[in-house]
Amino acid sequence: MFQKNFILALAVLTGTIIGAGIFGIPYVISKSGIIPGFFYFLILSGAVLLIHLFFGEIVLRTKEKLRLPGFAEKYLGEKAKIIVAFSTFLAITGALLAYIIIGGDFLKIVFSPFLDISSFYFSLIFWAILTFFIFRGIKLIAPVQLLMSIAFILIIFLIFFFALPQINLENFILINPENIFLPYGIILFSLIGWPAIPILSEIFESPDGKRKIKKVIILSSLIVVFLYFLFILSVVGVSGQNTTKEALQGLLPFLGQKIIMLGALFGILAIATSFLILGNYLKNSLFYDFKVPRPFPAIISCGMPLILFLIGFREFIAVVGFVGTILGVVEGVAIVLIFKKAKTLGNRQPEYSLKAPQVLLYFLIGIFILGAISQFFFKF
Repeated sequence: MFQKNFILALAVLTGTIIGAGIFGIPYVISKSGIIPGFFYFLILSGAVLLIHLFFGEIVLRTKEKLRLPGFAEKYLGEKAKIIVAFSTFLAITGALLAYIIIGGDFLKIVFSPFLDISSFYFSLIFWAILTFFIFRGIKLIAPVQLLMSIAFILIIFLIFFFALPQINLENFILINPENIFLPYGIILFSLIGWPAIPILSEIFESPDGKRKIKKVIILSSLIVVFLYFLFILSVVGVSGQNTTKEALQGLLPFLGQKIIMLGALFGILAIATSFLILGNYLKNSLFYDFKVPRPFPAIISCGMPLILFLIGFREFIAVVGFVGTILGVVEGVAIVLIFKKAKTLGNRQPEYSLKAPQVLLYFLIGIFILGAISQFFFKF
């Protein structure tokens, strides 16, 4: 029984981390070079791993079942809750916008042999179908999400298998100073999975089970980084400077229509699942946490990303980079500050406790703040 819960928890966290961000990583690596890319992965994967571990301890030190805005209110005060809640709204809206953009690109790949429609209209179709389910209040079943995550991972291995004979290491450039800051937000976005951390505590009900949360977080991070490197090697190694912003279209001349269509199809399903999860989360948050009367929560959660898309925010890389930056500088810093407070103000004995020196906490805060500053000066 415990082993089953461990696998489920591992799948939930890994599936939460892997999302739309993975499709943007090959493009930014191809433009910035492998040296900046490796540097960002090294620094940010370590930083995000620590944030995940910090958040896990925060959850275990708190008797109440809360989410990040609730933890911010409990340990940092009402103002912190407002800031974190605003960041959450902005980040989820941006993530939904990114899903609309890339969903249209993937639909075009799948249906281009049959329909001559631009990505713009495919994006509108993608939005309309998923908005219908959000208004209906669809209940997502965990096993379906688990199967989608497994299928998505299998597709990464399948793409690597077909790409392997055509990988050319000369397609990787070492460094391009003009795009040296480009990977930060995208890589950060692709590594974040802390919204799933409280769910891990609910999966492991017993104290013995909760002690495994630390192992789940560490193992999940290793799996994600390995899969990302596999995907980067497959895409950039084959398409090089022809790597497209959604990764798959640039592989078409090399791997053929069928394998790319299969990858795009599973990409659509994975993104659709994430869209429904985040859309329903935002709708319910507006209704329960902020008392917004129906049907306005659904209208706001689905309408805002559509409005942004229609007025011209259609650059996938720019949107994902912005969302990753916001999540890092606001929510990442908030988790560090909450972790520091929870050490003394927590009302529960945690199953694991990290010894984090003050200098490490300030270093993490510095990474997120400096990264955010770099993005303001870098134009996608």
